Amino acid sequence: MSKILLLEDDPNLSQTLIRYLKFNGFELDWVKNGEEALDFTYENRYDLYLFDINVPLINGIDLLKELRDAQDFTPTIIISALIDVESITKGFMVGADDYLKKPFDPEELLIRIKAKMQQLKPSLKVGNFELNIQEESIKKEGKLLHLSPIQKAIFTLLLKQYPNPVTKEQLTELTNNGSEGAVRVQINKLKTSFNIQIKNIRGVGYLLDV
Repeated sequence: MSKILLLEDDPNLSQTLIRYLKFNGFELDWVKNGEEALDFTYENRYDLYLFDINVPLINGIDLLKELRDAQDFTPTIIISALIDVESITKGFMVGADDYLKKPFDPEELLIRIKAKMQQLKPSLKVGNFELNIQEESIKKEGKLLHLSPIQKAIFTLLLKQYPNPVTKEQLTELTNNGSEGAVRVQINKLKTSFNIQIKNIRGVGYLLDV
């Protein structure tokens, strides 16, 4: 089970996030100020940090800088009501991996957390397919699939999103001309040439059928 450290001084938001993320399979420690967060990072190992900026004692930006200076490169998502470019820039400059502006939907946060966690895994297995994230290769039943760059990009996204569908808008961004027709052509090639089962979810997009 992945473990998250949440630095947030708003008790209502914190309780909402704790309930939601625990329901989705994460373990959380909650701290209300930067000094407490620093102590927790020394005493525990975390898979992800969620840091607000405006918190007592040590703000989230200074805390993250201190951790990075101490060679702690735990993935970090900043959640903050500060939406000015300067604050966002500071967050990324000290080593944040993502920045989510308040107010936000907990589901959006969950999507970002899962995406970050997925990047940390060396490989992803879905059915009889295996995606090697570092090598950017895909195997079916242990055999390497020789896909075109666009086919690989589309199939990689379908694998990463599984068991959720990928929207047509997401897929069109991967094609050269950005058209739904180009997406359909590539999807059909994946299905016919490589015997990959892909469902068309009407009005939504596409989903791997494994």
